[in-house]
Amino acid sequence: MKQYIVDAFTEELFGGNPAAVLPCRQMPSSDLMHAIARENNYSETAFVVRKGPGRYDLKWFTPGGEVTLCGHATLATSFVLDSIVDKGVGEMHFDTLSGELIVRREGFACSVGADAPAGVSAGYTLDFPVGPYRPVAVTPLLRQITSGLAQEAYYEEDEDFIAVVPSEADVLEFVPDYDLLKQLPGRGLILTAHTFRPGFDFVSRCFYPKLDVPEDPVTGSAHTYLTPLWAGKLGKKTMTAAQVSRRGGVLKVRLGDAESGSAGRVFITGSAVLFMEGDIPFDL
Repeated sequence: MKQYIVDAFTEELFGGNPAAVLPCRQMPSSDLMHAIARENNYSETAFVVRKGPGRYDLKWFTPGGEVTLCGHATLATSFVLDSIVDKGVGEMHFDTLSGELIVRREGFACSVGADAPAGVSAGYTLDFPVGPYRPVAVTPLLRQITSGLAQEAYYEEDEDFIAVVPSEADVLEFVPDYDLLKQLPGRGLILTAHTFRPGFDFVSRCFYPKLDVPEDPVTGSAHTYLTPLWAGKLGKKTMTAAQVSRRGGVLKVRLGDAESGSAGRVFITGSAVLFMEGDIPFDL
């Protein structure tokens, strides 16, 4: 069977967040999916099974285990389906642990796989539910982790802490102490700040050492929380975000509203690029 490696939330190879995508005849056992994810050692490995035209089952595994939502691996999966496996499907509906997720190609067809070399990018919009979160006190542990920079703190339902710090420079210069990060309740830490760089609204970095992902290069799921947070702070529904990890990534985000019938949804647009197509010597 085939496995595809895709760089997500980037228009160029070796940027964004790499994910492995495995189209399967049926969903493998959890133990096998976890073993493959550990073998790949990417932040996410996605397993997708076609159920009918434009509808799929989708699961995501980190080296540390299964997760309930992943943005960049969903983007990577959509790219593989639309451009290679179900060529030209355009709109994809995924049944996942987070409910139905919808992804749509943005405006143009992509020709990759047998018809063009790796390195051709395509853009897609993820239609995800808003991630609920609540404000919490900045704890002594969070102050220690952020060297006292945390101005505000939020706790989201999947148990990530969001720490708002004064500036983009504070996000860029942050040196994580992974032992301290592992002491936080839940999965990890999202560090974020407003930015004044032209064309961008906010920046972030994300750390998940408990999932064996010390720093995630680009985290789509984190922006289901960051989008409503910064929409409220900046008074904007449409924004551009940069995840300022070493690889870096760009996300166009939009908060849904009642007027358009999209209240409770976040729309995250990004590009993806095929890096590699490989063979696994057994069938799934």
